[in-house]
Amino acid sequence: MNHLNHRPTSRPLRLAAGLVLAVAAILPAACGGSTPTVSTSAHEARLNQKLHDLLPALVRDRGVLRVGTEPSYAPMESFGPDGRTIIGMEPDLGVEIGRVLGVRLEFVNTPFDKLLTGVASGDLDLAISALTDTPERAKTVNFINYFIAGSSIVVQAGNPDGITEISDLCGMVVAVQSGTTQVDLLSRTQRNCRSQRIIVKTYPTNSDALVQVRTGHAAAVLNDFPPAAFLVNDVRTKSQYQLASNAQYEPGLYGIVVAKGQPRLRDVVQGALVELLHSGAYADILSRWHVQGGAVQQITINSSR
Repeated sequence: MNHLNHRPTSRPLRLAAGLVLAVAAILPAACGGSTPTVSTSAHEARLNQKLHDLLPALVRDRGVLRVGTEPSYAPMESFGPDGRTIIGMEPDLGVEIGRVLGVRLEFVNTPFDKLLTGVASGDLDLAISALTDTPERAKTVNFINYFIAGSSIVVQAGNPDGITEISDLCGMVVAVQSGTTQVDLLSRTQRNCRSQRIIVKTYPTNSDALVQVRTGHAAAVLNDFPPAAFLVNDVRTKSQYQLASNAQYEPGLYGIVVAKGQPRLRDVVQGALVELLHSGAYADILSRWHVQGGAVQQITINSSR
């Protein structure tokens, strides 16, 4: 979701809340068929004693970093089959960050609108929840950028209309959930349609829009990349949908949220992510959850500026 690129209101850029609900509606269990988070990277992370020693003393003594997340956004984070364990790409990334730092990252189910305030107040050490780094948010917290996601085009399996890029949607019926950033993206795309405009049809939920594609009443749906990738790779839905291409439109950077008053913690977590990126463990994690299209080439801080 433009997770903050994802909800039109309560989550200004985490796309629309309904997108997550839509995926859940299509997939009876958000991550059924997935397994609880474990370290299965081909490139296993190792303790970096120097980074460990740079952690705030309270964190070293406690041995735990408290991480806020809202587990409703598969494949980034969702509840596993047991209904309690939080699994996904970001929890797996947290496991490996913890290995590098020599502490455990404890993911805590937190309402999305409480994540930034929870970090800023010190109730949480970090927030990792597909949070888009925006200038407005960066006024109160810092972001360690580790992933990029935009809008993807989802089509019927076999791609009967031969859609490969967003300009191909001119003259096509495109279904989309109302109130999402994708509605605005389609509106901007209309300006480049010379003869035939995109026929945009909006629906209350993303699942309603996807039904239109599955039944041939629409040529495509626009979704945020992570749930789109989940949709086309999950065993229950991959026979019905595919991505038109690997292109992502109007992408934004996700960031791990750290309090403004914790520059040392910010730098240590950034250092751990740099190690995971260079070791190959980062790529392993993204591939495991089929979101390698969101990989970044470097770990930056506050790149929305």
